Amino acid sequence: MEQRAIELHPEAIAEANGARMWYAERSSIAADAFMVELDDAIESICNRPDRWPIYSHGTRRYLMKRFPFLVVYRVTDDKLQVIAVAHGKRKPGYWRRRL
Repeated sequence: MEQRAIELHPEAIAEANGARMWYAERSSIAADAFMVELDDAIESICNRPDRWPIYSHGTRRYLMKRFPFLVVYRVTDDKLQVIAVAHGKRKPGYWRRRL
């Protein structure tokens, strides 16, 4: 099966960068680990997009293991769209206007 192209919403990129900067202020090791886990999450989503549960508003979510974040994404016929890199304590569905 051919992999779909991946598209990251600009606000999802900003969320990831904000989280990385927050961790970097505390520990460069933690910041690097966050980015490695996020990259692994996106790679896993690309490899098996239907593996993670249906979430909300036609999306799916991948829960990061070491950090309190989830990657919200949706699958279309030709691409994967990462909608949010959301902290687990944020209001659920705050990102739905991005759809």
